Amino acid sequence: MTTMQRTLLVASAALALAALSACGEKPQTGAGIRSDATPYAGTGSAFTQPGWTAGDKASWEAQLKTRQQYGQNEYTRITAK
Repeated sequence: MTTMQRTLLVASAALALAALSACGEKPQTGAGIRSDATPYAGTGSAFTQPGWTAGDKASWEAQLKTRQQYGQNEYTRITAK
């Protein structure tokens, strides 16, 4: 077997492995969702935004509105200099 044939064999084997690697992906079924609780019910974690009360829909909506207005709105984040 010549060097050229060996190189071609190795290259074709690498190409075949690369083509077959796409077949191994697991289906994404959404099995990670474990509860059907409302979003404002909270997670039980102590790391929450100050001013938000777990289980209170009105405070949850107020926090979302505040985050959207001040945290994710580039027009309010840019200061004139």
